[in-house]
Amino acid sequence: VVENNDFVILDFWAPWCGPCKNFSPIFEKVSENHEGIVFGKINTEDQQELGAYFQIRSIPTLMILRDKVAIFSQPGMLPESALEDIIKQASELDMAEVHKQIAEEQAQKSS
Repeated sequence: VVENNDFVILDFWAPWCGPCKNFSPIFEKVSENHEGIVFGKINTEDQQELGAYFQIRSIPTLMILRDKVAIFSQPGMLPESALEDIIKQASELDMAEVHKQIAEEQAQKSS
């Protein structure tokens, strides 16, 4: 999904997690407001390899990826207004500048 979409928001959760259950309707409601964004839910019990790949240490964790780059990751439940604000900020981010910064950091590490 991340490879084939420019803007992805992931909710890492588990069935036994109370805050995850409380966040789920917020995540679903906000997803209906943003047609151009792919929203996905990852059950960390069923998809342990994805949780490990994305280094999820607590749940719920919200992660936003743009152009295959994780630009936001935060554990904990968010209210609807905060989630909408984070999506707005993520959509306004200059990804060309982000890719430039990543390239500069990688160049410094290899020198």
